[in-house]
Amino acid sequence: MDFESRIFPRIGAFGRYNRIVVFFTWIPNFAVAFNLFSNVFFTLIPESYHCAPDPSLLPAAWAFGNLSEQESLNFTIPWVKGSGLSHCELYKYPANFTNFSDSIPREVVACTRGWEYAEAVGLHSNYVTQWDLVCGSSWKIPLQHVCFMLGWMLGYVLLGSFCDRFGRRRGFLLSIGLSGLLGVAICLARGPLIFLLLRLCQGAALSGAFLSAYITRLEICDPPHRLMMAMIGGFFAVGAELLLPGLAVLCRDWPVLQAVATLPLLLLLSYWCCASRFPESPRWFLATYQISQAKKALQNISTQNRVFLGEEIYPAESLLSEIDVAYPEDSPARYHHILELWHTRIIWRNCLILGFTLFIGTGIQYCFTRNLHSFSPNFYFSYFLRVVTGAAACVLLCLSVERFGRRGILLLSAIVTGLSSLLLLALTQYLQSGLVLLLSVLGLLASQALAMLSVFFGGEVMPTVVRGGALGLVLGAGCVGMAASSLIELQNNGGYFLYHVVFASFAVLSVLCVMQLPESKRKPLPDSLQDGENQRRPPLFPARDERDALPLLRTRLADSDYDPESYSRLVTATKKMLGRDRPYKTAASSHCPLLATDECAQDAQEEKALHKESS
Repeated sequence: MDFESRIFPRIGAFGRYNRIVVFFTWIPNFAVAFNLFSNVFFTLIPESYHCAPDPSLLPAAWAFGNLSEQESLNFTIPWVKGSGLSHCELYKYPANFTNFSDSIPREVVACTRGWEYAEAVGLHSNYVTQWDLVCGSSWKIPLQHVCFMLGWMLGYVLLGSFCDRFGRRRGFLLSIGLSGLLGVAICLARGPLIFLLLRLCQGAALSGAFLSAYITRLEICDPPHRLMMAMIGGFFAVGAELLLPGLAVLCRDWPVLQAVATLPLLLLLSYWCCASRFPESPRWFLATYQISQAKKALQNISTQNRVFLGEEIYPAESLLSEIDVAYPEDSPARYHHILELWHTRIIWRNCLILGFTLFIGTGIQYCFTRNLHSFSPNFYFSYFLRVVTGAAACVLLCLSVERFGRRGILLLSAIVTGLSSLLLLALTQYLQSGLVLLLSVLGLLASQALAMLSVFFGGEVMPTVVRGGALGLVLGAGCVGMAASSLIELQNNGGYFLYHVVFASFAVLSVLCVMQLPESKRKPLPDSLQDGENQRRPPLFPARDERDALPLLRTRLADSDYDPESYSRLVTATKKMLGRDRPYKTAASSHCPLLATDECAQDAQEEKALHKESS
């Protein structure tokens, strides 16, 4: 039973209640983005730091009273050409040395009493400064980011499958509850290993909250409003990113910032008590043959939209009766899992292509932001420029995708991303700084549009019965792209050139892959695996109108589909007409047919004789 054409118009379409539900699915975007991007401030290395002076390494007769602070640092810390004071080394002097007129014998040793840091961006202390994760322990920072993204990837797949089996609402409430508890536990972490494990688990829970809210938003909207509602949810995430630097300045310490980021998650637990603000998807109920729950959900939506489903005279022709005919109520629920994608061809191909494009869109952003860092070392410059390009990507998608189609804009984004990356890879040393900045911003804008549209496209082409798990696989591939840059940092940027070459090549390759995707513009969401397999890609170039191929004779138009409402009105009018007090009499015909029998002729003669006698 087609949900968009048969059910949506009869429960109020995209009515007032649907808009309220969509609004309450935007709020989790803000909370999840707040916790996701706070990791940037937690793991940011201060711009300036050095070893804390150790008096035991200095001569006993040396007096510092007449030296300035800078002269004291020059005496105790080696100077590295091109980068200033050494971050990881100290000078060690003989303990009984007294002749300071000659050259002073000294050796270089590692830091012995910790480090002194300049104030971190927006924070007095963070994950790095509290546990001295610099020099020999600096590898723990990219490791923490890799583990955080690993948690997101596992959460997308596992909790997405949970949504397919137990429903979107239950998956959302479970994810919000776990992420809130883990957020409180992170505030009390007393070591880097505990912090890392808790962030990994919280990342898994946050991904489930984002995915369940995203799917619910798609399934509660009709085709003309799906794109706009999804992009507005992206603006909520952009708003969270814009607020983070100011809140970091106000909070000063990372546990306080973590507590502030956890507060919206705890407030979202109110959805547990108010089921009408985040209801279960009726589309998922119907797709999994949970008919009684589906009818209750549809009645609730129609009541909230002030639409009456039943009919007084013939209730069998109502929407609920049609659902009973299309879906027998005694049929068992039918659940599916992502392993069934192995037996599909079209769905699995779409999942791989969109996962590949999302992997490129998230992974290649590191190449463009690295150029921004080289253009200006100021942290806020690259941070806000990345946020502004994300907002601009949302605006461009809103203006172009509904007009030119999903596949066309995805193809354009992949082309611009690949060309910008190749030009920067080949011509950076020959271009002026302004052109490098322009290409970096253009590539960052196109890659963010590529990533956002890949997620939205994946939500539209994946069937309802496996939408959580299949879209989770696509989003998991995006997490691998985000973690790839941390793997490069784990190697001290030793393989950056190869990293850039690989992602630029992938961006060019994705142009060929995008052409294999179907077009989902203004089309209904597929519900079953069969619906997903029936999706076909449109031709590259639309067929031209051949006027000479018109038929000579006018063909009869096909009969329209059965309309239960028109049929019900016809039956009602017929019943009223037949039920009037004055009955209708019909006169019998006195003429026999052309091929009449002898009995019919004899009856006709007798009737004529009786008529003469009576006259």
